[in-house]
Amino acid sequence: MGGCCGKNSKEAQIEKDLKSGKKPILWIVGGPGSGKGTQCTRLAQKYKLAHISSGDLLRAEVLNVLDLLKKGMIEWYEGSNGFLIDGYPREVIQGKEFEEKIGPCTKIVYFEVSDAVMKQRLMQRGKDSGRVDDNEETIANRIKIFHELSEPVIQEYASIVLTISGEQEPDDVFNQCCENLDPLFKT
Repeated sequence: MGGCCGKNSKEAQIEKDLKSGKKPILWIVGGPGSGKGTQCTRLAQKYKLAHISSGDLLRAEVLNVLDLLKKGMIEWYEGSNGFLIDGYPREVIQGKEFEEKIGPCTKIVYFEVSDAVMKQRLMQRGKDSGRVDDNEETIANRIKIFHELSEPVIQEYASIVLTISGEQEPDDVFNQCCENLDPLFKT
């Protein structure tokens, strides 16, 4: 089944298809508490997209996130119309490496939310869920890091960024996403 390097021909073809941009790859970017996870769940369902969360991979203390993203994309390739890469890239260099090793990003969906709203949402989530990482000091640091690392990603890829206000009601955010993404998935 496998070739000399551990890849079968099907896997090699999928890698080639990913590199060629055959299926849309959407990077989902937004600060902590911006609604990325909520919207990804809905978008994945509507467009039959594989939703791959880099945050889940990072929380699992995985060393090579890029290899795991690629592995996940290969596994989900046949059953999906494209990919939502949630919370990745966090830095410009990660975006460049992704495109070099996996394939081109079709669109970046950026959920723009003010620091005050992110803080308010995360504090509420901390109360509701008991998450220890949702305290005021940690939240302020996460927001600061987001601005320092992720905003340059938005600037670098400005020509493919779709900015959506994440401060609207979740249904309004979703509808605005769909208005802009429907043309990508029309057959």
